[in-house]
Amino acid sequence: MTQKCRTPVLFWFHVGGLAQVGGAVDDCAETALWALSDDELLASLDATQVVAQRLAAVQLGLVRELDGRGVAATQGASSTAVWLRERLRLSGRNARQLVQLAATIDAAPPAVRDALLSGAITVEQGRVVAETIAALPVETGPEVADKATQLLVAWADRFDPTSLSRLGERVLAHVAPELADEAELKALERATERAEARRHVTLSEQQNGQVRLSGNLDTETASLLREAIDPLCAPAGEHDDRSPGQRRADALGEICRLALRTGQLPDNGGDRPQLVVTVSLDELVNGLRAGTLETGTRLTPGAVRRLARDAGVLPVVLDGNSQVLDVGRQRRLFTGPLRRALVLRDGGCAFPGCDRPPRWCDGHHIRHWADGGVTVLGNAVLLCGYHHRFIHRGDWTVRLAADGRPEFLPPSWLDPLRTPRRNLYHLRC
Repeated sequence: MTQKCRTPVLFWFHVGGLAQVGGAVDDCAETALWALSDDELLASLDATQVVAQRLAAVQLGLVRELDGRGVAATQGASSTAVWLRERLRLSGRNARQLVQLAATIDAAPPAVRDALLSGAITVEQGRVVAETIAALPVETGPEVADKATQLLVAWADRFDPTSLSRLGERVLAHVAPELADEAELKALERATERAEARRHVTLSEQQNGQVRLSGNLDTETASLLREAIDPLCAPAGEHDDRSPGQRRADALGEICRLALRTGQLPDNGGDRPQLVVTVSLDELVNGLRAGTLETGTRLTPGAVRRLARDAGVLPVVLDGNSQVLDVGRQRRLFTGPLRRALVLRDGGCAFPGCDRPPRWCDGHHIRHWADGGVTVLGNAVLLCGYHHRFIHRGDWTVRLAADGRPEFLPPSWLDPLRTPRRNLYHLRC
């Protein structure tokens, strides 16, 4: 009998109480914010944050209870997340995260839920604390776990979730230093094993002329990659308008070119690639146009010319019936004594303001060999990968001055007089 009477009261308490909260929100929404002072605005922002987090904690409790009861299944849904997606009009991802977060908070020590309901910590901070405590070694025991929980909740008053997560990695050093070193080592070993098992790199052909690069690296490999590309990720002079992501992508390409130049890769990759460009007889007569690689990939003339600095190019000439008429000889690159002379002359990338050293650079034909240019010092300039692509856009012009050194002519929209510029960075006394 008592239970029957108590249930409607509880229902009124929840629904009626939340209705009162809704009424308070209405009152706040009708307030003329422009009339509030700065202090009042700040105080109101802090208050809404606390109330929002407390309500979020209440919602997580409701979600966990509904999930535990299997309400979604009784209503014909395949899972609680699917049911929440429809009922609350959430995305599938957000619905799944809500169910998982509710389970995480439910399994946390009572102090975490109390802090959430009081507004002392945010939901994100609560998740971090809960996951940190759950990851503690079993041998630490409940007493150490309680101390760690109290310390993390106290830290939440000063640190955001990301910083709190980092601190949580070393929380044992504060509450149980005698266990910290061994626990950290075991955690690192487990994390390393997981990272090594999940490592992968995928190259996926796209329909828009791009290849999607995705994957996961273990910490050791990632640190090597960062060390390799960081020197090339800085802007290459005042004309470099690439985004950070574009600079990282170009740096990865430069690393690959450097690796190919070492000649120390396995036989199927250690030699410089041989680019087979298939063209029709008409295209050959009228000038190089788009080329086709052996993989079937189409390349612009600019891309063909850029690859040519690292690859021998075999023009495969076809007649109107697609019959092979001729396979040309491999063209000579800037190698050996010729490259050494080029490095001695230019000292590095010759584009004005660029500090790239010779090992990151390639010889560029001032008059492209595809247009009849020859591979000689008088037709060469040393350029880094970025400025090699930059020159191929055609806005800037490079030439050798009377003293035999390269100079660059800016486009007329940048300098109407097109005053020649030189790179003085590599200048030797």
